[in-house]
Order: sequence, then C-alpha cells, then structure tokens
Amino acid sequence: MGLFWISASIHKPKSHALSSRRYLISEQFRWNKSKSRRYSGNILAVATSEKSTSTRNTPSSASKALVIVESPAKARTIQKILGADQYIVESCVGHIRDMPKSAKQIPAKYKDLHWSRLGVNVDDGFKPLYVTVEGKQKIITSLRNLMKQSERLILATDDDREGEAISWHLQEVLKPKIPVSRAVFHEITPAAVKKAFEEIRQVNGNLVEAQEARRVLDRLTGYTVSPLLWKKIAKNLSAGRVQSVALNMIVNREKERLQFCTALYYDMRARLRSRSDGNNNPEFMAVVTHVAGKRLAAGRDFDEKSGRLKESVSAGEVVHFSESDAVAFCQRLEATKDVSLKVNKVEKKRKKRAPPQPLITSSLQQAASRQLGLGAGQTMRVAQSLYENGLITYMRTDHAELADDAKKTATQYIS
Repeated sequence: MGLFWISASIHKPKSHALSSRRYLISEQFRWNKSKSRRYSGNILAVATSEKSTSTRNTPSSASKALVIVESPAKARTIQKILGADQYIVESCVGHIRDMPKSAKQIPAKYKDLHWSRLGVNVDDGFKPLYVTVEGKQKIITSLRNLMKQSERLILATDDDREGEAISWHLQEVLKPKIPVSRAVFHEITPAAVKKAFEEIRQVNGNLVEAQEARRVLDRLTGYTVSPLLWKKIAKNLSAGRVQSVALNMIVNREKERLQFCTALYYDMRARLRSRSDGNNNPEFMAVVTHVAGKRLAAGRDFDEKSGRLKESVSAGEVVHFSESDAVAFCQRLEATKDVSLKVNKVEKKRKKRAPPQPLITSSLQQAASRQLGLGAGQTMRVAQSLYENGLITYMRTDHAELADDAKKTATQYIS
C-alpha cells in the first residue's frame, strides 16, 4: 500500500537577475605618426637586415632597479621575492594622474575654455586633460628621488588596461632618463615574478589608448547627461556609460515581471515500497506524471502573460488538475485496499559531470554573494588583498585558466 499526497505549485516567473555579462567597448585608433602620442621609454630592439629582434633586458648583478607597483602590500610581497640587493620596490598607490574632478583642479590656462570643466578637448580629437591626483605629489617626489638612485626603472603594474595606463602616466610624469621596461604577471609567486622580469617589454600603446577611450566615454556620458537628470528629474542622480545601460536592462526585466500572471496547478507524489521481499525494502519517492494516459500540466505549459494553458498545448494530451481533482484522485487510490503499482520500465543512464570552472570576476562575485552574502565591492577588496599577498591569481579576468604553479601544486598533492 502506498501513501499518496499532493502539493500545490504556483507557476512563478523565472529569476530576472541579470546574467553577468561584460560589455566591452573597444576603441580602435589608427596609428598616425604625425598626430599620435609618443610613448616614452627605451625601445629594446636591434635591427638585423629587414627584421628586428627583441632583446631581453635582464637584471644585472651590479645594477639596482626601481620597481614600481600600485599598492604598498603588493610592493612588500614582491620585495620579499626579489630581495633588496638588486631591487627597490615602491608603490605609486594607484593612479597618479586623472582628468580634473573639480573646477579648482583645472589649470589656470584652461579655465576659460568651454570644455575645461568636462576635462576633454572636444575641439581637438577628444584629447583628455590630465592633472595630478590630489595628495599624490609627495609620492611623485619620492619616486623621483628613488629613481635618481637607480640604474633602471621597471613598471610592474597590473596586466590590464588600467595597469598599462598607470605605467604610461608614470613615464609621462617621472620623465625617466634611465632605461624603462614593463614587467607583467598574473600571480605574485616567486616563479611568476622572476619569469616576468626575464621577459620584460615596453608599455603597450594600444592598451593605454583603450583605457583612455573608456575614460573619455565615461566623462562624456556622465558629465553631460547627469546634469540633465538633475534638472528634469531629481538631484543627485547620475548617468554613465555602463550604469545607464544596466539600468535600462533592469527596467525592462521589471516590466516583464509586472506583466507576469501566476497560474495554480497541482502535482501528486507517492511514497512506495517494493513487496518482493516483504516490508524490509526501503521506501522510495515516485511522482505522478500521467493520469489515464494524459500528462499532468506543469509550469512550462502555462502562458506567462495570461496564466492559462498555452494554445500550443493540446487539451486532449494534457490534464490540468484543480485542488479538488487532485484530492479526489489521491483519496480514491488510498481507499483502494492492497493497491498494487507496476513498474513498466527502468532506465539507467551514465552521466558525466565536469568539475566547476575556475572563478572569473563575475562568477567570483556571484559565489561570494550567494555563499557569504558579500557585495561586489567588498568581494573585490578582499580579492585584491589576497592577490597582493600572493595567495590568488589576478582577480579581474574573464579567462578561466589556472596558473601553472597551481596545476603543478595540485598534481603533486593528488599524486
């Protein structure tokens, strides 16, 4: 004898949480020698006939190099790895230059120009106006003094557009007269750092211009649309290149949610036990899917806007049980003594489940929110600290690839 019961299900809208997609705006510039910005630094190349061969500027035991990174914590970790005999590792504490954020930051010679408050020269190819970030002059002075004691300058900022831009701004402000090179790595481990210093390169102008294009677009959107919102809607509202598009997506999803109509349907389940060996067999759960040859209606059979069965669902093939229908069906089965159910078919399937992918920026934020209740900002601050202390790889990435050191360590641990 089986025990039957029913459960009511309300067809609800699927989650409208935005998928973590990153929309990348890429600005492509044509290289024009007469108008392009020249990137300072000593290009390490040797001409041989019609080809140029890149040379590596490896540290010399007799030289002392100044290494500049973004944060003090990162500087301390790298200093421990490199030692103090050949390297001085110092931080610039983020960006040292940016577009002016207030009228008082605008240089006097630009204040009378109509585009000065915007910080972008819209009359000359949208060239940005850069000023020293408040509070960074002491850091710049300190770096210049350290540079005088060094024979080489190595820029080891993060390997992304922002990091590349920071390196370029450092070159522009410090104006080094010593050889300059760029070192990049994705994890702060001894092997990764030493390999990066063996494979140095120059600042990537394309990445710098990509960051600059994004920054200019941010400024053009925010500084022109936000005042319009203050005037037409309410004070303290803001617009942006990304946030305005994201807000539009949220509004559209909310409209879909408001238009959704719920539908009430019932399913039935039974707790059964095999009688082949008496009553010693364990119970198992079974779901009623068909009644008299007709499939029970499920959530997918209902229209989201009307709450009724979809027109594509044939009434002769699907049965929609009301509460009274479901109760009567269960009572009829339970009232039948010694009811026997027959297993018509048993299917066995082999499933292959791949291990979860390594975390990228979006999946890291989702996992931290779901499991730890952390916001995106707090998650990235914690991740930044872990990265700077050499505990995780670089956290701002869309590439789900494990570091070589991590693969080797995992293989050794498993074996």
